[in-house]
Amino acid sequence: MIKVKSFTFNPFQENTYLLYDETKSCIIIDPGCYEEHEKLELTQFISEEGLSVDKLINTHCHIDHVLGNQFVKDTYGVELYIHQDDHATLQAVESYASNYGFPQYKSSQADQFLTESDVLKFGNSSLQILFVPGHAPGHIAFFSENDKFCINGDVLFNGSIGRTDLPGGDFDTLIKSIHEKMFALPNDTIVYCGHGPETSIGHEKLTNPFCAIT
Repeated sequence: MIKVKSFTFNPFQENTYLLYDETKSCIIIDPGCYEEHEKLELTQFISEEGLSVDKLINTHCHIDHVLGNQFVKDTYGVELYIHQDDHATLQAVESYASNYGFPQYKSSQADQFLTESDVLKFGNSSLQILFVPGHAPGHIAFFSENDKFCINGDVLFNGSIGRTDLPGGDFDTLIKSIHEKMFALPNDTIVYCGHGPETSIGHEKLTNPFCAIT
């Protein structure tokens, strides 16, 4: 069984996720830690739980989701996995980080590219990869059929959707991703969002003002 631990980091109130199972193997998804106390919160949990970090993953590469990438790579010696279509998004962060108030941002390089046909494995666990562009061109999400949850970054929120006014964003593409990929998941799937509280597929199908299916 996969356990999901969330941390809320940086002024964007971004949700960083750490997933681990009974083997103590774990993956870190979207490390938004920038301040030293945020980095300490993440590393202390990993140490206290006796976890071994296996992989670093970005659902997408906007600044609030990648601030801690290089810190995690340096600390745990792991490779960074992203979708190739978000490579340019990741590379662009260095050019504007200071303008957003992050002058000490350390850029990171992707080591591996994930596609929708891949399966993300760690410990005894595996996650299905969903390609869900619209908020970012290379946005991916991670679905556990056994444990009935999805780490979906900034695609679908509790009562909202990801913004589409950033470079590479497109509203129609995002809605298509939600309807064809996210809403194809079982209604009882818990959705862990990139910001704010979790929700469920069934709840958003019925109530989301941007993409509900009536």
